[in-house]
Amino acid sequence: MSKPSATVLIFTFLFAQIASAQPTRKYDDPGAPPFKVLKPGHLPPLDAYDNFVIGPEYTAAPERKAVEGVPQGKVKQFVIDSKDTKLFNPGIARKVFGKVDPKNPKTLIVETHTIDYKRQITVYVPAQYKAGSAAPFMIIHDGPQGKPNIQVPTILDNLIAQKRVPPIVLIMVANGGGDAQGHERGKEYDTMSGMYADYIEAEVLPRVEKHCEVKLTKDPDGRAAMGNSSGGSAALIMAWYRPNLYRRVLTTSGTFVNQQWPFNPETPGGAWDFHETLIPKSEKKPLRIFISVGDRDLLNPNVMRDNMHDWVEANHRMAKVLKAKSYEYQYLFCRNAGHSIGNAQTQFLPHAIEWVWRGYGVRKGE
Repeated sequence: MSKPSATVLIFTFLFAQIASAQPTRKYDDPGAPPFKVLKPGHLPPLDAYDNFVIGPEYTAAPERKAVEGVPQGKVKQFVIDSKDTKLFNPGIARKVFGKVDPKNPKTLIVETHTIDYKRQITVYVPAQYKAGSAAPFMIIHDGPQGKPNIQVPTILDNLIAQKRVPPIVLIMVANGGGDAQGHERGKEYDTMSGMYADYIEAEVLPRVEKHCEVKLTKDPDGRAAMGNSSGGSAALIMAWYRPNLYRRVLTTSGTFVNQQWPFNPETPGGAWDFHETLIPKSEKKPLRIFISVGDRDLLNPNVMRDNMHDWVEANHRMAKVLKAKSYEYQYLFCRNAGHSIGNAQTQFLPHAIEWVWRGYGVRKGE
């Protein structure tokens, strides 16, 4: 395995410093939704639509380990060159973060330049896949740029063998580079539109079918999107703007904050508008949504001070509006966990995947 670059190491160090500096929030702080506190090592019922507290200590889920005798799926990789695509070609990047627009404090002035980039696609095909059948699948944002991580494929091997989820094709899509306003990843993940779902549909899925010799379902109930941080908001954005394509959403530390760029007057608060206006004022959509956040998640990590950059508050507000609109949702507040809640995910990720896929097939009368 190649060693991480100096840039990656510096970014990881700075991110760790930011995460460690975040205040610890309590589940019963003013403004928090009502929670049910679970015993150490416990997880919510699979039929529950509610808010739960887990931690502060976590027990690694047994589904994370390969089990002898359990059929193992195959993992394949290929690369998409931005020059060979019609959408997101070229990409964008910036040299400096930018400054607050004095005419509109909800956005930034950012200078960008165009880039070409290569995006790695990592695909897990379960051993139980039947050639020619239309498989349900799950998109994971921020897929690897390099050697594949087999953690989620291992979880799926076990969940599928135990018939807790259907035989899911997993498609891990690397981002286009950078982060937040002015970078390609920010354009892909934080833009409040169906643009990225359209990119996946037009540029990624046909190549997956060709390179991996699978057929992917067109049924939106058999399509899920999953992501962390801005990848989490991207998962909901895909389903919200294209519910004809995606109905199942799994997020960790979802960036439901004001990070969209360029400014869009239709959604002036970016993903903050999900809980501010979009969900409360729209008809209920046929979505099933899992959200989760850490008690030391991010709070105002940049120059914007618009009161729309608190990840904990954003996810609390999401839980409130989802419950008010009677959505199928589950919310985990993870104690002793920072942004990305990696320690908590070791315990709850298999549960979250199973919860998100619960009801598939039953709804279709299978």
